[in-house]
Amino acid sequence: MRAARLHAYHEPLKLDDVDEPKATGPFDVVVRIGAAGLCRTDLHIQEGQWAEKSQVKLPYTPGHENAGWVHDVGSGVTNVETGDTVIVHPFITCGLCAACRRGDDMHCENGSFPGLNRDGGFADFLLTNARAVVKLDPSLQPAEIAALADAGLTAIHAVKKAIPVLGAGTKCVVIGAGGLGHIGIQCLKAYTPTEIIVVDPNEKALDLARELGGDHTVKVEGASHIQTVQELTDGTGAEAIIDFVGEKGAVEDGIAMLQDGGFYYVIGYG
Repeated sequence: MRAARLHAYHEPLKLDDVDEPKATGPFDVVVRIGAAGLCRTDLHIQEGQWAEKSQVKLPYTPGHENAGWVHDVGSGVTNVETGDTVIVHPFITCGLCAACRRGDDMHCENGSFPGLNRDGGFADFLLTNARAVVKLDPSLQPAEIAALADAGLTAIHAVKKAIPVLGAGTKCVVIGAGGLGHIGIQCLKAYTPTEIIVVDPNEKALDLARELGGDHTVKVEGASHIQTVQELTDGTGAEAIIDFVGEKGAVEDGIAMLQDGGFYYVIGYG
């Protein structure tokens, strides 16, 4: 099969011909990739920022935002069958360790992360397991949903942490309305009654933010956006800041827009 593989850090991926993965274990699932999202983490991987943590051996195949169709399953798989449309959770977990049993799957003692510490989805096929695939309506197209496997999960996880402090009458500032932020805005609108203030330097991103439920949009120009947010929050600052940028002064700006005793959630990491 074809796979876009990283052979050396700081170099472009190369298209290789590699062996197709097989469902050899009882709970293995092989997915025919319909779409794989490009995350900024993939760029960090290419730059070598994850080399020490992941301990991955080059060459390997990145790609952790994946969706497609079930191609093959192990003998014990019952939740999906060949041909099903699926989105792939980025982390493979066992379901049996203490972390999994208490619902903290992301700390699975036996977990692995396709695209980070093993071959991922920048290929024709991906090997994962039954716990990591979510069956979808066949009318959904992988290209429309693949990025939700990570960007969607990350945004909704951040918003769920903020729900307890975002009751009626509160204000929340969203820094960045890009790939993660525009999902976060929709989650805030769905889960909370808070007034949403979106801050971004890009006019197109702000237009999208208004379409998706942002109550106020503020363009980043010098330091004027901080003053505008202070005015929108009656001079006290917002109850919560959800920062989807995390670099180039965003954190300092966020703190300046946060009220005393407020809550700051940093999701972007540069």
